[in-house]
Amino acid sequence: MSFAAVSKHLRVLETAGLVTRGRDAQYRPARLDARPLAAASEWIGDYKKFWADSFDTLGSYLDKLQQHNTPSNDTQFNDSPANDTPGERP
Repeated sequence: MSFAAVSKHLRVLETAGLVTRGRDAQYRPARLDARPLAAASEWIGDYKKFWADSFDTLGSYLDKLQQHNTPSNDTQFNDSPANDTPGERP
């Protein structure tokens, strides 16, 4: 990664309040301040349970649909040529 790319990324993080940069001659130390991320993490955490529950409910629903649409052994279609109507037994 080029120096310009690193500098640009640090500038974006600095604008977001996540990094502070100092100056000491040619040395430019950068310090991470993760405190602003705590609020974002808390907000995301609130939605984590919602989405987990939603996906669990969706998974249960899809399982029920799959069980409903999968023919059991005694209701399978008879594919013999003598039987033109699917689902009927000879």
